[in-house]
Amino acid sequence: MSSGDTHGPGRYEIRLKGHLHPRWTTWFDDLTVTNEDDGTTVLRGVVVDQSALHGLLHKVRDTGLPLVSVVRVPADESPVAPVDPTSHTTPPRKARP
Repeated sequence: MSSGDTHGPGRYEIRLKGHLHPRWTTWFDDLTVTNEDDGTTVLRGVVVDQSALHGLLHKVRDTGLPLVSVVRVPADESPVAPVDPTSHTTPPRKARP
């Protein structure tokens, strides 16, 4: 696979508006579920292919929380919070090494 292949495995960050109850954590398999201080929930992890991503998005829909963003994160980068152009707040900055 080439590095530009978007159909194979990839790391994703999926952001939801609202906090997900801890009981949902096991439903999202190997993804990390984090309730952020800004009132969002972030799911992070590797998704094996586009079919699995669509299945994951169906699960997200079933939580009842609004989907804010889906970002494919390059393997060599940390996830970065997307900027919501309708928001009046600035996402937190990443700490410098």
